Amino acid sequence: MPLPPLIGHERVKTRLAGAHASGKLPQALLLAGPRGVGKQRLALWLAQLIHCEAPGSTQEPCGQCRSCRLVLSLQHPDVHWFVPLELGKRGGGIDADKQVELVAEALAEEMAARREQPFYGPPAGLASHPVAAVRLLLRRLAMTPATGTRKVFILGDAERLIPQLGTEVAANALLKALEEPPADSIIITTAADPNALLPTILSRVVLVRLARISDSDVTVFAQQRLGITDQAELAQRVTAAEGCIGKLFATIPVRSGLPGGPGGDQAARFLEAPWLFALGQVPFQARGGFTDMLDSLASRLRSEAQRGGDTGKLVEAIALVLDARDMAQGNVNPQLLAAVLAEDLHQIRLS
Repeated sequence: MPLPPLIGHERVKTRLAGAHASGKLPQALLLAGPRGVGKQRLALWLAQLIHCEAPGSTQEPCGQCRSCRLVLSLQHPDVHWFVPLELGKRGGGIDADKQVELVAEALAEEMAARREQPFYGPPAGLASHPVAAVRLLLRRLAMTPATGTRKVFILGDAERLIPQLGTEVAANALLKALEEPPADSIIITTAADPNALLPTILSRVVLVRLARISDSDVTVFAQQRLGITDQAELAQRVTAAEGCIGKLFATIPVRSGLPGGPGGDQAARFLEAPWLFALGQVPFQARGGFTDMLDSLASRLRSEAQRGGDTGKLVEAIALVLDARDMAQGNVNPQLLAAVLAEDLHQIRLS
């Protein structure tokens, strides 16, 4: 199944297409924007534009030539899409070369899964870009293009270059490629929060920010691509998406009317037993699933306010959750952060 069309981001597309047409497209880009807004889909659109074979396709890929079809089916040999992987114990106790092979196999499996089901959710909480993935990227950078004249590397969710245990080895290994990428290669990284990346990476990429798209565009996508016709469900899921089409894929209608989405189950657990939830967090594991939980918690509180809850208390609670989310992007212990948030929200309820 080919990828769904890219919705929105017309100004950014025009800028990137113009830079490509004039030969001034930066070789190291960072696409930044809210989770699910379409950063990696835009990166694939740019890869498609770069490889499009149609004459005069300087502003929009034709979508019909062989190269366009290969990109859309995630099979172009010169487009390398790296996504966070949750390898578990599969890579333990083996040498570096075997680890690289393991990552290559895992990425191939993930791409095959996305060809079957292109509507994918956010990476799992423990998924990351291990050092072996960066080694694989460096190896492929050194290869000549298989069919065209350029290679495109997409490193999705680049925040996950910092593994959950806190080591920065993978991110530092990437610096070599970002400093002097081969002339035939473009590296596109994506991140929901650029501040979660190492400053040494930020200094080597050109930052392009993506804004949320309109609810009307999200609605059209939900109707035409996901087949949602029930108006109540449509309104609920569009509201929960908050201008990010990617959230539609993981937004499950909840009987209570509260939004689901990435982190929805954890948000429900936090609301039911906040101190127990805090004790269950792994120290220094604030990125990934924990920030998803905070996003979902803020969405739930907004929905409660819209349904006529105590607006003053809910606004104060939302502000606390958003502050916690900002702190979660740094080197913070989520056990402590969740416990403090639980106590603060408890005090609001008592006031």
